[in-house]
Amino acid sequence: MTRINSALTVASIALFLALSGCQKSADQASDSSSAASSGSTASSAKSAIREALAPKPLVVPAETTIAVVLDETLSSKTSATGQNFSATVSAPIEIDGKIAVPKGARATGIIRDAKSAGRFKGGAVLSLELSSITVGSSSYDVKTSDHTLASKGKGKRSAVMIGGGGAAGALIGGLAGGGKGAAIGAAVGAGAGTGGAAFTGNREITLRAETPISFKLLQPLEIKQ
Repeated sequence: MTRINSALTVASIALFLALSGCQKSADQASDSSSAASSGSTASSAKSAIREALAPKPLVVPAETTIAVVLDETLSSKTSATGQNFSATVSAPIEIDGKIAVPKGARATGIIRDAKSAGRFKGGAVLSLELSSITVGSSSYDVKTSDHTLASKGKGKRSAVMIGGGGAAGALIGGLAGGGKGAAIGAAVGAGAGTGGAAFTGNREITLRAETPISFKLLQPLEIKQ
């Protein structure tokens, strides 16, 4: 009888310890889950605070003019369609009293079309667009209107400057081989600036380094502060 009582006592103690262990494990799991949930909530709160305190980007609206000067010479004869070119922003762009794009910012463009005079019905074409602007250490893709120059009329020795984005053109007459003086016309629409543009005797188009050109944004541009 004593042995039976002893066995029952040992079994009871073992069962108690087992139950105590299970309860402790459950409590630890619950505490761990609560801590993880609390940590996740705290992390989310910190992220929300950081996002709220972070400066909002400056939004340069569509139709904003970007004025640049070329860093290199481009020509309808020597340049190729798809070729990149470099330029420098010549006038700052200000949004809400803050400089979004500073003067001197680097810009990259692409030659959308380049045709030599001998391959285009006797005339020449040179069409440019901006593709990106670098502000600080960040580069931003941009979509702009084109700046297109086209010469025509082998006998007339004339040329037409066509402003991109549907702007009206400005006639440039008498530029080569006995013409009556300098270019006629000025900035028109998105294709602003004729300074530095030259039309040679064979009607090729050349835009020399430091030629001023203006483009218009076709889509808003967000600049991080």
